[in-house]
Amino acid sequence: QVQLVESGGGLVQAGGSLTLSCAASKTIFSSHAMGWYRQAPGKQRELVAAITRGGDTNYADSVKGRFTLSRDNAKNTVYQQMNSLKPEDTAVYYCATRGGSGRWDYWGQGTQVTVSS
Repeated sequence: QVQLVESGGGLVQAGGSLTLSCAASKTIFSSHAMGWYRQAPGKQRELVAAITRGGDTNYADSVKGRFTLSRDNAKNTVYQQMNSLKPEDTAVYYCATRGGSGRWDYWGQGTQVTVSS
């Protein structure tokens, strides 16, 4: 059973910052790209950011310049620093892994991020 342990969600005012973290097993972390999805009420789940094993990142246009995704290979953990948060960033954020097939295959339980105006 693959476990992704997420933390760092919460309530913040617009313009504030939060950092999400996601820890995985060494086996999974070393062989998978990692990423964060989010799902707001009534909306489809969307990819927010992803990072390859080599550290290359890509971001949704809506978060470029505000979110930074990084990975700590020694801790088998990815971090998503979220700055200048907006009410439209409010969602449940899910950590996920992507294997060699290109499919997002393992998911965390989700962590709520709420940005008040």
